[in-house]
Amino acid sequence: MINRLGRSGIVGVVVVVAGLALIALVDPVIAGGIGLVLVGMALIIRGLLTSALDAMGMSGMV
Repeated sequence: MINRLGRSGIVGVVVVVAGLALIALVDPVIAGGIGLVLVGMALIIRGLLTSALDAMGMSGMV
């Protein structure tokens, strides 16, 4: 998975995790909610990419 992300992707994941950690210091419930929203968005994006690649005949890519 690290090979797929690249350096900028890894930095992005670190920034998101650091942001959630900072929010969790102030209010853990809010941090949990934001974490769930981020996971949900990731699942939606993956679904959109999968369906778009299926429509183009490249279903094995994701």
